[in-house]
Order: sequence, then C-alpha cells, then structure tokens
Amino acid sequence: MPLLLPRRQGATPPPSGAPRAPDWFDGEAGQALLRSEAEAVRRVLAGCPALPWAWLGIPAAVAPAGSRGLLLRPDGQQWRGAVRCGLPLPIASESLGAVLLQHVLDGDDDPGGLLEECARVLAPGGTLWLAALNPWAPYRMRWAGTGLQARTPGGWQSRLRRAGLPAGAVQLQWLGPTWHARPGAAGIGALDLLRAGLAMTVTKRMQAGVLSGGRRVLRWRPAAVPVAGHASGQAGGAAARR
Repeated sequence: MPLLLPRRQGATPPPSGAPRAPDWFDGEAGQALLRSEAEAVRRVLAGCPALPWAWLGIPAAVAPAGSRGLLLRPDGQQWRGAVRCGLPLPIASESLGAVLLQHVLDGDDDPGGLLEECARVLAPGGTLWLAALNPWAPYRMRWAGTGLQARTPGGWQSRLRRAGLPAGAVQLQWLGPTWHARPGAAGIGALDLLRAGLAMTVTKRMQAGVLSGGRRVLRWRPAAVPVAGHASGQAGGAAARR
C-alpha cells in the first residue's frame, strides 16, 4: 500500500477538489463504456508490478482488484475508500507506480488540482492513465444534456502540461462502443476515432542525475612516433659530439 499521511485525512478541500459522478454511467450506455475499459486498466496495472498504485473512479465503475492498490471514489467534495480525504491526497510524494483516473474528471470544470496531485504522487517513470469521454463520437448523443463534459485530446494535453506532466509523450487510445450500447474494442486507427471513450497514458519523466564535481573528459591522444630520418640524424650528431 502507498505511504499514507494521516495528518492530511479529513482536510478541507477546495471547492473544485473532487468531481461529481453523474448518474449516466449507471445506465446501459455508460456501463457498456466502462466494461470496454476493463482490459486497458488490467494492462496498466500489469506494467507496475513493483510499486503500489491508486485508482480513482466513479461509483458506477468496477474497481480493479489488487492488494497494493488504493481505491478512491468521489463523494461530494471529498474522496472515500480506504481513507476519506480531500485534496491534497494523503499519499506520500513519488510513492506510486501508477495512478488511474476513470471518468472522474468528465464532470469537473477545473481538473488541474487533481492532475497536479497525480504528478506529485507518481514516482519517476510512473504511469498516469486517464479515461474520458470522446467529444467526436456519435455516442455523445447518449450523454447529451447530462452535464458531462467531453474534452478533446489537445485540451487534455494542455491540462497535463500545466500539471507538470510531459504532455508531448502521451499515448492515445480510443475504446468502447461507437453507437450501440454494448462493449466495444479498442484501437488507434482512423475508424477508432468514433469510439465513445478515449484513454491517455503518460509516463512521468525521470530526472537526470547531476554530478557533484567536474566531469572528467577523456580524449584519445596518439603516441609520438619518431621519424626515421630525424632519429638517425640525432644519433649521428650524438656520435660526432663524442
């Protein structure tokens, strides 16, 4: 389990600290999208076998299994699960191998605070996986009028960059149904742009080490080889002097 900081539990979060989970995901259309994401979640967690991880998902989503995971769901302006907390999260900095956000930001106007927390708690080389709605999918007609917000990949990249994550190295995948309310596949092709959801994966950059002293520079220096004529002339002059 990640290192928890008990003194932060119960902290009063800012007004936009925790997103609201809309009821749309409880219905048939929302469940079809969530079931489509199960395999993507499994692959992300399989990639961080050594470190603990955290999953923050809407109540309608099925939480992944695992003894090293911290599971949190939005509850009004706070988060509930193994701990009840607000922002900042009660997790030690750079202690997690992965953070998974499953649609918890689709109803939030200002997700920057949570993304900054993700950047803080991720260990160097750790993975942030973000699942969100696809604004270009025909499926958007099914959540129209519910208050859900679907942002473009470019919009998410801007938010990731402001949070301190390397948005230029984002891996993008489209997943879920296209129109019919049943689980769909995942892909990165042109036709996959019509799928209901998108998933962005970004790796926290590892900071390069800085040497405390000056760096030693080694250069190749050829050995001096005497020229034959010059060497014999020097030998003759020495003999004459004797």
